[in-house]
Amino acid sequence: MDQLKRMRLFVRTVETESFSRAGKAESVAQSTVSKEVAALEAHLGTLLIRRSSRGLSVTDKGREFYDFAVGMLSDLETAEARIRSGEISVRGRLRVTCSPVFSNRLIAPRLPALFANYPDLTIDMEVSERYVSLIEDGVDVAIRIGELPDSGLLARHIGCVETTVVASPAYLEEHGTPANLDDLASHSCLPFTFQGSSKTWKFQGPEGPVVVPPFGPLRTNDPESVHVAVLAGMGLAQGPSWMFADDIEAGRLVSVLQEYTPRLYPIQAVSSTTRRMTGAIKVFVDFVAALLKDEPHLRLR
Repeated sequence: MDQLKRMRLFVRTVETESFSRAGKAESVAQSTVSKEVAALEAHLGTLLIRRSSRGLSVTDKGREFYDFAVGMLSDLETAEARIRSGEISVRGRLRVTCSPVFSNRLIAPRLPALFANYPDLTIDMEVSERYVSLIEDGVDVAIRIGELPDSGLLARHIGCVETTVVASPAYLEEHGTPANLDDLASHSCLPFTFQGSSKTWKFQGPEGPVVVPPFGPLRTNDPESVHVAVLAGMGLAQGPSWMFADDIEAGRLVSVLQEYTPRLYPIQAVSSTTRRMTGAIKVFVDFVAALLKDEPHLRLR
């Protein structure tokens, strides 16, 4: 197998965080992916991906080579497309789905710059917390947070989310600051609901992951409502650190239980295998990836 094919398999492995998912995306066996990534590592003389019983993780050298490989393969696809059809077509209607917070705070305010560069592009934005089916709903690309099921979808890892627990200074002055996870039982914890059920709060304890069910006077499926409620002193809230960053810096909110912060959650741009990340899809994914790179709480790390 040539080096270009090995690079593609390596990139797909990093983006899917799985040899098996990479194999499905590239229509090759899992064993082939593992063997070819190992051959690439031998050729480069360095470890790119750590293998363990808990899964795969990218080394610093692997992340550096991934960034190079993505750029090189993208340039190659662009050149091939230009030769075949004259130019990549960045026109027409692109159907995108993402969460309300991402749409309202990150993507929508910056779309004028994208449309200025690509005036023939239009976007249908499906803003929802639910997982829209890319195939059944005809969606071109989804921006999703967290681990993906082994669905065979194409995914590019474009950022990370870190969660934190916050409360207003007034709430903490009245009710005290929780010192450990057991203390949460005596606090008002504002749940975020997804499909009718409260999402559990996840932490990293000394002996591993810990899950805590939150209970409070308000349950809502709107992250912004949780944000407003915690600012109003209604209780504690757990959410993405980037959503609370300005309030923490300004002293309107205080981050607590920082020693129990769970691992980072990946932000991924997902498309189906029938819609390769070229043309309008690639332009949009590159656009969102650039936005995340400029956000210290959302960038890849």
